[in-house]
Amino acid sequence: MKLTKKSHACVRLEKDGRTLVLDPGMFTEEDAALGADALLVTHEHPDHFDEGRLRAALDAHPATEIWTLRSVAEQLAPAFPGRVHTVGHGDAFSAAGFDIEVHGELHAVIHPDIPRVTNVGFLVDGAVFHPGDALTVPGRPVDTLLLPVMAPWNKISEVIDYVREVKPRRAYDIHDALLTDLARPIYDRQIGGLGGTDHQRLASGASAEL
Repeated sequence: MKLTKKSHACVRLEKDGRTLVLDPGMFTEEDAALGADALLVTHEHPDHFDEGRLRAALDAHPATEIWTLRSVAEQLAPAFPGRVHTVGHGDAFSAAGFDIEVHGELHAVIHPDIPRVTNVGFLVDGAVFHPGDALTVPGRPVDTLLLPVMAPWNKISEVIDYVREVKPRRAYDIHDALLTDLARPIYDRQIGGLGGTDHQRLASGASAEL
């Protein structure tokens, strides 16, 4: 499987000539979702869900389908009947040749005064886990964790403890658009030194073979 990092929380996964894209939001490149065979969206916040990018991908490729939670699906399903699928915690399905499990139910707490929205994480082929905006532990071994390193709802000690709890073989940074280049070495050193796993960072557009 080939992993390509896109800006912020978006990644592209490629296997056997097919492409799966997760969370193309407003901080992601305009063309991040184009050419995808399947799209996954973890929740409704605009840095993960950009309706225009998804509509463009669906219009450009009539075979493309989306799997997401209800709050996102309701915004797209009327225009693309039969191509938008609603999923929730505990579901399992196949998309574009990838086997997917759904884990998690709620977005992390940003502030007690801000209502929590629904959030799901996606475990792809039993190996790659994208938690969206939550520190969900999937309850089974994970080879590659896509790690949300910088957000209004987390701090670095929580990120480190999350890596320790999931115990992946490797962790790649996501959710990093708010992290300045000046701060990246601090995060690299502390997560890499304390997380207990192989912590890596890909620049936008860079790829790794998993």
